[in-house]
Amino acid sequence: MSKLYYICKYTPVELLQAMGADCAILNEMPESFERAEQMAHPNLCGFGKALLESVLSGKVKELVLVNCCDTIRSVYDVLKDSGQLDFLYLMDMLHSGGTCSRERAVSELKELIEAYGAYRGSSFDEEKFRSAFVRKTQEAESHISVLGARMGEELFQMVSRSMPYPVRNESCVGNRTAGEVPTQQGLEFDGLLDWYAAQLLGQLPCMRMVDNTGRKQLCNDPTLKGIIYHTVKFCDFYSFEYSEMKLKAAVPLLKIESDYTLQSSGQLLTRLEAFAESLADGEREHKEKRMKKGYFAGVDSGSTSTDVVILNREKEMIAGIILPTGAGAALGAERALEEALKSASLAREDIDAVVTTGYGRTAIQFGDKSITEITCHARGAHFLDPEVRTVIDIGGQDSKVIRLDGEGNVVNFVMNDKCAAGTGRFLEMMARTLEMSLDEMSQLGLHHKEDITISSMCTVFAESEVVSLIAQNKAPDDIVHGLNKAVAVKTASLLKRVDGQEKFMMTGGVSKNLGLVKTLEEKLGTSLVISESAQLCGALGAALFAMDMVEETED
Repeated sequence: MSKLYYICKYTPVELLQAMGADCAILNEMPESFERAEQMAHPNLCGFGKALLESVLSGKVKELVLVNCCDTIRSVYDVLKDSGQLDFLYLMDMLHSGGTCSRERAVSELKELIEAYGAYRGSSFDEEKFRSAFVRKTQEAESHISVLGARMGEELFQMVSRSMPYPVRNESCVGNRTAGEVPTQQGLEFDGLLDWYAAQLLGQLPCMRMVDNTGRKQLCNDPTLKGIIYHTVKFCDFYSFEYSEMKLKAAVPLLKIESDYTLQSSGQLLTRLEAFAESLADGEREHKEKRMKKGYFAGVDSGSTSTDVVILNREKEMIAGIILPTGAGAALGAERALEEALKSASLAREDIDAVVTTGYGRTAIQFGDKSITEITCHARGAHFLDPEVRTVIDIGGQDSKVIRLDGEGNVVNFVMNDKCAAGTGRFLEMMARTLEMSLDEMSQLGLHHKEDITISSMCTVFAESEVVSLIAQNKAPDDIVHGLNKAVAVKTASLLKRVDGQEKFMMTGGVSKNLGLVKTLEEKLGTSLVISESAQLCGALGAALFAMDMVEETED
């Protein structure tokens, strides 16, 4: 017997089980939307495409939908025309729990019984219905809550593995509470369905309900240690709740957005681990080692370069190496560490501890600990200048803005999405279009005359604009300034989101771009701190954390 899949907590699961169905929630995140995008409108949200992908892959044969939004209605229409399913049903549940809504829900329940019974050749079994209710108990323990829009199962497992506390899925699909079966025996059929409709509509509400004030209790649990608020790209339904929660939440809060594929897992993992590291009372495991030679290494494995810093016990940098990452993060890290050891005239056994950071950190096997680049850049920046309160890191693959307190702790941070806009890769591709090196591009941006505006930050569209400007015989200096201005505007918007405060420090390889630095300073109305070790900042922070791991003991 195939499973009957559902997507919404307002689905009458107990009733379907009473009809003989084997119910399961459909909440998977595919690798891509290759099949779905051949049949659906491109502006359909990621969850809608994920539903289509699951059905079109042949896994799902029975599906019950609830009219949560226009996306679900569109998915229903596409699936109905596709003929892929043996049983497809769309329930029309009203968005309130009043008497009229309950009467409408009873009518919908009866129609579902008739439709599924005709498909399956079964009838409603009251005994199975009563036994389908499972009493749920939840221990009062310190935990992290996932709130907001539904979160794919694969992403939820990633969250659970990343956090120092147990994680509860209390998103719109994760906190289903259909009540307990009524104790009265012999209720008439209509009375039983009326009771059940009231239980379904009276659950802790999702944001689709007219009265969703009951959701506030999700933030008032005294055992709550942090909130991860999830939204789905191109769906603003839960953004309103987040805006209010951001102002009132009494615990640390992280917002993440997914497109419901696995493609952005790496960047999301970085943000999740940085959030876990920033929890004030998070449980962290530290290796305790006896001081041996007094040398500590930090390895920052980025998408473009791999940087290594070696410190001695006086926190002096005795080696700083920057090499291209190459095809593999692990091999690039090995090569960079060997160069750093050679530069410092040390052997591998002279290093007491190694901390890895950056995108490739988890692929590096020789590290003693892995820490996100968010936390490492904050630590490195504070070490270089304790007065810095905001760090701007424009890397090859992403841009980050990190706000610090007086002790160098991360107060808030934000990263760009997975688009290349505003990153080092964006500048690299524009330099290639202009047929110049990045060093040449850096100098040209200082001597512009015409104030050109690049209207699109999309790398593909911006490249088209640059080609058009070249065809108009615009001066390269002016075009480069327009590109710098576009990146500066993008960076300034990130700064605004974290309430960036002076002093500002810029780190990463793009800090060498003199024209961009000048343009960004003009945009912010203040100067940027650019250290000689700017590109090594993440590796420096990692090396400092490596030093923390080792406790010097007296024999």
